[in-house]
Amino acid sequence: MSDSFPNYLISLELRNLLVQKLSTLEKDNVSLQKSLKEQQTQTAAQTEDLFLELLEVADALEALLCYLENNTHQSPEFTACLPNSISAVNGKFLSILRKRQLLPIELQAGTEPDFNLCLVIDREERTDIPDQTITKIVRRGFYWGKKVLRPAEVITAKSDHGNEAKDNE
Repeated sequence: MSDSFPNYLISLELRNLLVQKLSTLEKDNVSLQKSLKEQQTQTAAQTEDLFLELLEVADALEALLCYLENNTHQSPEFTACLPNSISAVNGKFLSILRKRQLLPIELQAGTEPDFNLCLVIDREERTDIPDQTITKIVRRGFYWGKKVLRPAEVITAKSDHGNEAKDNE
């Protein structure tokens, strides 16, 4: 049996050092496992909070849809209030996003696009404004912190107006 498992002799000093290092590794492992469990608990609580807030938005939309289904003949007063109701639900949803550092990218129609913040999805013939001017914001973009999570989708002008100026130079 001694042939298959050679015996190694180590000094007492080296043995003590190895025991100390092993003990330190075990303590670090326990500490990391505890930290991981705390992070998982915190993440689960944050996720639960997010879901509860999103359910409030879903409840508001469901109540609105239910009312529309059950009242096919809306009064003019209701029709006048509908945009405000939908706007309130949208505001609640945007506040949930804001709490999580998800902020809308602010672009203005009538300006040139910043291609770091937006994606041109279509062009439309226009002679009244310069080429490449944003004519419509189709879908709002969002930052997550400082990162562009989703670029805004825009339509820009396509005109010979800008090309004529280049040709005259």
